[in-house]
Amino acid sequence: MSHLRPELRRRAEELVTLYPRKRSAMLPLLHLAQEQDGYLTEPAIVEIAELTGTSPADVRGTAAFYDMIHLEPVGKYVVGVCTNIACLLNGAQEMLEHATTTLGCPVGGTSADGLFTLEETECLADCNLAPCVQVNHRYVRTTTPEAFDALVADLRDDKLSNDIPSHGTLVRVRRSSGLRVPREEIAAQRAAAAAARAERDAIAKAAAEAAAAAESLKGETK
Repeated sequence: MSHLRPELRRRAEELVTLYPRKRSAMLPLLHLAQEQDGYLTEPAIVEIAELTGTSPADVRGTAAFYDMIHLEPVGKYVVGVCTNIACLLNGAQEMLEHATTTLGCPVGGTSADGLFTLEETECLADCNLAPCVQVNHRYVRTTTPEAFDALVADLRDDKLSNDIPSHGTLVRVRRSSGLRVPREEIAAQRAAAAAARAERDAIAKAAAEAAAAAESLKGETK
Protein backbone atom coordinates (compact mmCIF):
# COMPACT_ATOMS: atom_id res chain seq x y z
CA MET A 1 0.00 0.00 0.00
CA SER A 2 1.34 3.42 -0.96
CA HIS A 3 2.36 5.82 1.76
CA LEU A 4 1.80 8.72 -0.61
CA ARG A 5 -1.70 10.02 -1.18
CA PRO A 6 -3.18 8.86 -4.52
CA GLU A 7 -2.60 12.22 -6.20
CA LEU A 8 1.02 12.38 -5.02
CA ARG A 9 1.63 8.75 -5.96
CA ARG A 10 0.42 9.54 -9.48
CA ARG A 11 2.70 12.56 -9.65
CA ALA A 12 5.59 10.46 -8.36
CA GLU A 13 5.09 7.86 -11.09
CA GLU A 14 4.92 10.62 -13.71
CA LEU A 15 8.16 12.12 -12.39
CA VAL A 16 9.99 8.82 -12.71
CA THR A 17 9.03 8.58 -16.41
CA LEU A 18 10.72 11.92 -17.11
CA TYR A 19 14.21 10.53 -16.49
CA PRO A 20 16.22 7.97 -18.47
CA ARG A 21 17.26 6.37 -15.18
CA LYS A 22 14.76 6.03 -12.34
CA ARG A 23 17.22 7.04 -9.64
CA SER A 24 17.62 10.45 -11.30
CA ALA A 25 14.10 11.27 -10.08
CA MET A 26 15.12 10.93 -6.43
CA LEU A 27 15.42 14.62 -5.54
CA PRO A 28 12.01 15.69 -6.87
CA LEU A 29 10.51 12.63 -5.19
CA LEU A 30 12.05 13.68 -1.87
CA HIS A 31 10.40 17.08 -2.19
CA LEU A 32 7.12 15.42 -3.12
CA ALA A 33 7.16 13.24 0.00
CA GLN A 34 8.10 16.21 2.15
CA GLU A 35 5.17 18.15 0.68
CA GLN A 36 2.84 15.53 2.13
CA ASP A 37 4.36 15.01 5.56
CA GLY A 38 6.43 18.13 6.21
CA TYR A 39 9.54 15.96 6.52
CA LEU A 40 10.87 12.70 5.11
CA THR A 41 9.29 9.79 6.96
CA GLU A 42 10.58 6.22 6.99
CA PRO A 43 7.64 4.86 4.94
CA ALA A 44 8.29 7.59 2.35
CA ILE A 45 11.97 6.61 2.20
CA VAL A 46 11.02 2.98 1.52
CA GLU A 47 8.53 4.01 -1.18
CA ILE A 48 11.00 6.32 -2.92
CA ALA A 49 13.57 3.51 -2.93
CA GLU A 50 11.00 1.27 -4.60
CA LEU A 51 10.12 3.92 -7.18
CA THR A 52 13.76 4.61 -8.06
CA GLY A 53 15.08 1.06 -7.94
CA THR A 54 17.49 1.93 -5.13
CA SER A 55 17.74 1.08 -1.43
CA PRO A 56 16.40 2.99 1.60
CA ALA A 57 20.03 3.63 2.55
CA ASP A 58 20.61 5.34 -0.82
CA VAL A 59 17.55 7.53 -0.32
CA ARG A 60 18.43 8.39 3.27
CA GLY A 61 22.02 9.22 2.33
CA THR A 62 20.90 11.50 -0.49
CA ALA A 63 18.36 13.25 1.74
CA ALA A 64 20.94 13.81 4.48
CA PHE A 65 23.15 15.75 2.05
CA TYR A 66 20.58 18.49 1.39
CA ASP A 67 19.57 21.12 3.94
CA MET A 68 16.14 21.55 2.35
CA ILE A 69 15.22 17.95 3.16
CA HIS A 70 14.42 17.14 6.79
CA LEU A 71 14.70 13.65 8.26
CA GLU A 72 13.05 14.67 11.53
CA PRO A 73 9.72 16.43 12.16
CA VAL A 74 9.81 20.22 11.87
CA GLY A 75 7.30 22.98 12.50
CA LYS A 76 4.62 24.14 10.10
CA TYR A 77 6.89 27.12 9.45
CA VAL A 78 10.67 26.72 9.15
CA VAL A 79 12.22 30.11 9.83
CA GLY A 80 15.73 30.67 8.49
CA VAL A 81 17.93 33.57 9.56
CA CYS A 82 21.07 34.18 7.51
CA THR A 83 24.24 34.90 9.48
CA ASN A 84 26.71 35.24 6.61
CA ILE A 85 28.91 38.32 6.51
CA ALA A 86 26.55 40.87 4.91
CA CYS A 87 23.73 39.93 7.26
CA LEU A 88 26.06 39.59 10.23
CA LEU A 89 27.21 43.17 9.77
CA ASN A 90 23.59 44.27 9.71
CA GLY A 91 22.43 42.67 12.94
CA ALA A 92 21.83 39.04 12.00
CA GLN A 93 23.14 37.68 15.30
CA GLU A 94 20.85 39.99 17.22
CA MET A 95 17.94 39.00 14.96
CA LEU A 96 18.66 35.31 15.53
CA GLU A 97 18.71 35.81 19.30
CA HIS A 98 15.49 37.80 19.10
CA ALA A 99 13.90 35.02 17.05
CA THR A 100 14.68 32.43 19.71
CA THR A 101 12.75 34.55 22.23
CA THR A 102 9.81 35.34 19.95
CA LEU A 103 9.42 31.78 18.68
CA GLY A 104 10.15 30.15 22.02
CA CYS A 105 12.73 27.69 20.71
CA PRO A 106 16.51 27.52 20.28
CA VAL A 107 18.29 27.42 16.94
CA GLY A 108 17.67 23.98 15.48
CA GLY A 109 14.65 23.48 17.71
CA THR A 110 10.89 23.56 17.32
CA SER A 111 8.45 25.58 19.38
CA ALA A 112 6.24 23.74 21.89
CA ASP A 113 3.13 24.38 19.79
CA GLY A 114 4.78 22.78 16.75
CA LEU A 115 4.35 25.88 14.62
CA PHE A 116 7.94 27.04 14.23
CA THR A 117 11.38 25.56 13.66
CA LEU A 118 14.30 27.99 13.77
CA GLU A 119 17.40 27.57 11.62
CA GLU A 120 20.63 29.52 11.22
CA THR A 121 21.34 29.50 7.50
CA GLU A 122 24.08 30.19 5.02
CA CYS A 123 23.66 32.98 2.45
CA LEU A 124 20.06 33.32 1.22
CA ALA A 125 21.01 35.66 -1.65
CA ASP A 126 19.01 38.68 -0.50
CA CYS A 127 21.94 40.68 0.84
CA ASN A 128 20.54 44.07 -0.09
CA LEU A 129 17.84 43.59 2.57
CA ALA A 130 19.98 42.24 5.37
CA PRO A 131 19.53 40.59 7.74
CA CYS A 132 17.76 38.13 5.47
CA VAL A 133 14.94 35.98 6.82
CA GLN A 134 13.02 33.23 5.04
CA VAL A 135 9.96 31.24 6.06
CA ASN A 136 9.51 27.94 4.26
CA HIS A 137 12.01 29.20 1.65
CA ARG A 138 9.97 32.34 0.94
CA TYR A 139 11.59 35.73 1.42
CA VAL A 140 9.74 37.70 4.09
CA ARG A 141 12.19 40.63 4.35
CA THR A 142 11.66 41.40 8.01
CA THR A 143 14.85 43.35 8.75
CA THR A 144 13.90 44.62 12.23
CA PRO A 145 12.79 42.85 15.41
CA GLU A 146 9.47 44.70 15.25
CA ALA A 147 8.81 43.53 11.70
CA PHE A 148 9.79 40.00 12.67
CA ASP A 149 7.33 39.98 15.59
CA ALA A 150 4.55 41.27 13.33
CA LEU A 151 5.33 38.49 10.85
CA VAL A 152 5.17 35.82 13.55
CA ALA A 153 1.85 37.20 14.81
CA ASP A 154 0.40 36.98 11.30
CA LEU A 155 1.67 33.43 10.89
CA ARG A 156 0.13 32.41 14.21
CA ASP A 157 -3.20 33.92 13.11
CA ASP A 158 -2.96 32.13 9.74
CA LYS A 159 -3.12 35.41 7.84
CA LEU A 160 -0.35 34.52 5.38
CA SER A 161 -1.44 31.10 4.16
CA ASN A 162 -1.87 32.42 0.61
CA ASP A 163 1.75 33.56 0.54
CA ILE A 164 3.47 31.00 2.78
CA PRO A 165 2.12 27.43 2.62
CA SER A 166 3.02 24.79 5.17
CA HIS A 167 6.60 23.55 5.13
CA GLY A 168 7.37 21.10 2.35
CA THR A 169 5.29 22.78 -0.34
CA LEU A 170 7.70 24.31 -2.84
CA VAL A 171 5.32 24.90 -5.75
CA ARG A 172 1.55 25.14 -5.54
CA VAL A 173 0.88 25.76 -9.25
CA ARG A 174 0.59 22.55 -11.26
CA ARG A 175 1.31 22.64 -14.96
CA SER A 176 -1.73 21.58 -16.96
CA SER A 177 -0.54 22.57 -20.42
CA GLY A 178 2.64 23.00 -22.42
CA LEU A 179 4.94 20.32 -23.81
CA ARG A 180 3.30 16.92 -23.67
CA VAL A 181 4.78 13.73 -25.09
CA PRO A 182 2.94 10.39 -24.97
CA ARG A 183 4.55 7.94 -22.56
CA GLU A 184 4.69 5.33 -25.32
CA GLU A 185 6.80 7.66 -27.45
CA ILE A 186 9.16 8.36 -24.56
CA ALA A 187 9.48 4.63 -23.87
CA ALA A 188 10.13 3.89 -27.55
CA GLN A 189 12.82 6.55 -27.81
CA ARG A 190 14.52 5.31 -24.67
CA ALA A 191 14.39 1.73 -25.87
CA ALA A 192 15.95 2.79 -29.17
CA ALA A 193 18.67 4.72 -27.35
CA ALA A 194 19.37 1.72 -25.13
CA ALA A 195 19.58 -0.58 -28.15
CA ALA A 196 21.96 1.79 -29.92
CA ARG A 197 24.10 2.00 -26.80
CA ALA A 198 24.18 -1.78 -26.51
CA GLU A 199 25.19 -2.07 -30.16
CA ARG A 200 28.03 0.43 -29.70
CA ASP A 201 29.20 -1.45 -26.62
CA ALA A 202 29.13 -4.75 -28.52
CA ILE A 203 31.14 -3.28 -31.41
CA ALA A 204 33.67 -1.79 -29.00
CA LYS A 205 33.96 -5.10 -27.15
CA ALA A 206 34.44 -7.06 -30.39
CA ALA A 207 37.10 -4.59 -31.54
CA ALA A 208 38.92 -4.88 -28.22
CA GLU A 209 38.81 -8.68 -28.36
CA ALA A 210 40.06 -8.66 -31.96
CA ALA A 211 42.91 -6.34 -31.03
CA ALA A 212 43.83 -8.55 -28.08
CA ALA A 213 43.74 -11.67 -30.28
CA ALA A 214 45.92 -9.99 -32.90
CA GLU A 215 48.39 -8.93 -30.24
CA SER A 216 48.47 -12.44 -28.84
CA LEU A 217 49.01 -13.96 -32.30
CA LYS A 218 51.76 -11.46 -32.97
CA GLY A 219 53.51 -12.52 -29.82
CA GLU A 220 53.27 -16.19 -30.74
CA THR A 221 54.87 -15.64 -34.18
CA LYS A 222 57.97 -13.93 -32.79
